[in-house]
Amino acid sequence: MSVRYVHTNIIARDWRALASFYIRLFDCKPVPPERDLAGDWLDAATGIAGSHITGIHLRLPGHGDTGPTLEIFSYDAMTDHPDIAANTPGFSHIAFLVDDVDAVSEAVLAAGGAAVGETAKRDVPGVGRLSFRYLRDPEGNILEVQRWD
Repeated sequence: MSVRYVHTNIIARDWRALASFYIRLFDCKPVPPERDLAGDWLDAATGIAGSHITGIHLRLPGHGDTGPTLEIFSYDAMTDHPDIAANTPGFSHIAFLVDDVDAVSEAVLAAGGAAVGETAKRDVPGVGRLSFRYLRDPEGNILEVQRWD
């Protein structure tokens, strides 16, 4: 059996604004076409009657033209989202390797993101020195920026 990682999906209140955030700050690239999806097949797949979603796939940096994507969609009708902490069960965060954790953190904050914690540094024996920080994107999803020395 062949297995290949394809994408991670984020449901956004405003998919265009959130996609713009990831394009500007993390060099993600749009993968056309924009999606505008509805129909019995989508209702069956999602278990949501009358579902309609719009959005886009963004190619993640560093993986080339066939690498995985970040799929950012909005549903016409959405439920409230609970607050997520770093220790909330389930998917917790996405991570990006960056050249400067503090500079990227400041850019995230300036673009409407929020801090979860402070920059931390740790020596990992046999691997190197890790600097990283947890932040929130403008929709409250947790992301990690990290650097290895």
